[in-house]
Amino acid sequence: MENPQDIFSSNGGCVRDIVIEKYLVESKESASHVQLACSMQHCAFPLDGNELCIWNTEDPSHQLLILRGHHQPITAMAFGNKVNPLLICSASLDYVIMWNLDECRKKVLQAYPLLSLFIDAGSRQLVTGCADGQLWIFSLMDGHHYRRVARVDLRKKTETFFTRRVKSGLYSQPEESWLPSTSALGKGEQVGVTFPILRLAPCDLSRVPHSACGCLSSENTQCLWIGSSVGLFVFNPANLEVEAALYYKDFHSLSIPLAGSCALRSRFADGKALCLLASLFGGKIAALEVDPAALVVAQVSSCVLPTSPLYLGIAKEKSTKAASEQQRAKRNIMKDQFLVFHSKIKSSGYASAPHLTMFSPKTNIKSEGKGPSRHRSSCTWEAYAVDCTVPAKPGPRVTAAPARTRVCCIQYSGDGQWLACGLANRLCLVFDASLTGTPAVFSGHDGAVNTVCWSHDQRWLLSTAQDRTLRVWSARRTELALLLGKDMFSKPIQSAQFYYIDAFILLSSGPEFQLLKYHIDTCKDEIKRYKQRSKSKLVCRLSLTDAGDVTCLSAVNDFYSHIVLTAGRNRTVEVFDLNAGCSAAVIAEAHSRPVHQICQNGSSFTTQQPQAYNLFLTTAIGDGMRLWDLRTLRCERHFEGHPNRSYPCGIAFSPCGRFVACGAEDRHAYMYEMGSSMFSHRLAGHTDIVTAVAFNPSAPQLTTATLDGKLQLFLAE
Repeated sequence: MENPQDIFSSNGGCVRDIVIEKYLVESKESASHVQLACSMQHCAFPLDGNELCIWNTEDPSHQLLILRGHHQPITAMAFGNKVNPLLICSASLDYVIMWNLDECRKKVLQAYPLLSLFIDAGSRQLVTGCADGQLWIFSLMDGHHYRRVARVDLRKKTETFFTRRVKSGLYSQPEESWLPSTSALGKGEQVGVTFPILRLAPCDLSRVPHSACGCLSSENTQCLWIGSSVGLFVFNPANLEVEAALYYKDFHSLSIPLAGSCALRSRFADGKALCLLASLFGGKIAALEVDPAALVVAQVSSCVLPTSPLYLGIAKEKSTKAASEQQRAKRNIMKDQFLVFHSKIKSSGYASAPHLTMFSPKTNIKSEGKGPSRHRSSCTWEAYAVDCTVPAKPGPRVTAAPARTRVCCIQYSGDGQWLACGLANRLCLVFDASLTGTPAVFSGHDGAVNTVCWSHDQRWLLSTAQDRTLRVWSARRTELALLLGKDMFSKPIQSAQFYYIDAFILLSSGPEFQLLKYHIDTCKDEIKRYKQRSKSKLVCRLSLTDAGDVTCLSAVNDFYSHIVLTAGRNRTVEVFDLNAGCSAAVIAEAHSRPVHQICQNGSSFTTQQPQAYNLFLTTAIGDGMRLWDLRTLRCERHFEGHPNRSYPCGIAFSPCGRFVACGAEDRHAYMYEMGSSMFSHRLAGHTDIVTAVAFNPSAPQLTTATLDGKLQLFLAE
């Protein structure tokens, strides 16, 4: 054993605080294909082939400990899991040696062969990396039988990461231009051909400031370091996204631009990571110190425009609340909340008059027995049980239409008493929530009905079809109350709904969406009943930023909100602020394909944490579901355990906010818990593709619709 000093060189941290090359050593033989090792404060690597070199990162003398015992070149090494005593195992073609580092500093160690295995019984997921840059994630939960959760292409994820930041136009980086790859991406060039994955290690982002990281939830701060031949990447297993990327060649102070071997370890004391690299070509071995917080802050970019009320620097949370509101919030707050948000996160509501609060759910659900709606006065309003079980028990099943007619869409009324469905045979049907009795029929469309929507007071039913018409029906009399004809729209209406507590109609057609003020004449004149006296007036129309077609939209109607969420044919999600009459934010590359449905969280029968109303879901064919936070426009979780490769299947939030349901192409509906990317329930009993799903807002019930025209009700156990 030796303690040489002349073979080691020290470099300063000239790349600010993101990455510092602490030391560099030159070996006579290349270690590009050797498994390197890192512990909390030690690095291990082979020197000149058969010598094991140990470096203590906290030793101020910067001395190396060299262990000799192998006659053949060392091929792999690994540290033990205990700190005292600190053990390291090294392997070559001739020996497998276990070294006690404390004893090695005092005397020459006698080598002896040893075989060691370690299994982490507390892990819930297994992540494996391949030489072709693919990540495979498997579930280790009981009963899942090592089910594959996801497969991720690291190169594509990194391209998406940089594309979003380039399109945002708010890229933040150090003075040294260490990310030229972003400009190359803007010109359509690729970052690299392959991303061979060399090492995986835990990465904790809890030290990243909330104001800079885009408000990572506490659950999403547990990420992975991915050591590749071209760089280091911070990968989030919750949303399957790359949170930060560091390319060796872009940091001119680093001596190794291309690595053949890598070892990584995060330190709990300061949150920084220790990275050991061996050059792919030559004998250089470098020890790096990487600060993940500084890396994320340097690459963070907000999709929210500085002039938008959604901008976190402008939107301020109200500092005081009425005592009654605080008491009510304490009584109704969810106890079992999977997504955790800190109180320091600022809300997306407006803070100054005359703006109204953006997301303030209407919790006064007591019926006063007033109003003309029979539905509202006939039902008893009771709070939804937030701790209810999953509705997975099969209930009644009915055939909505003969001859395998496709069910295009379904929606429950706000009181949970009625279920409307739109069919491909041009009809709209309204069933009782229990799927019993004869449904009411609404006929008049000349094409497949692609949208049905209830008004907030359950008096009116809105429907759109491929015939480029929008119709508003009287829910009680099954009569047409308002017709918007083909002459008003150049393309079919993709989405439509009531908005601002029934004050407006919101719809999308082609590259724009329109806000309409409407009046429905309820006067009964039997002589002139053929003449339509209801009318509508265009208030405003807004187009997507890139003038692409709108594929879907979503807005809250249960309470006053100025926010409208839209999705475009170019795979973007765009947030519009109708209070300002402009686009507020754009999420580029939201999915790998165009989004076909947006779903927002909330129900009138339950009160959730205020932060939960900022969550919304998007889904696209072949790319699963993504859960977003409106305040930060970050993807918080990615659900993709269900097959959906060719047909647009529907999604839905549960009223309690704990579950997410979706259809699938394997004749099953899938149920996910908000805190897990792996599905918790797989609902069988369907005879074709599950095209749509809907939760009853007032009771723990789920209704699914299939491609062959059947409706299936699922009840809680």
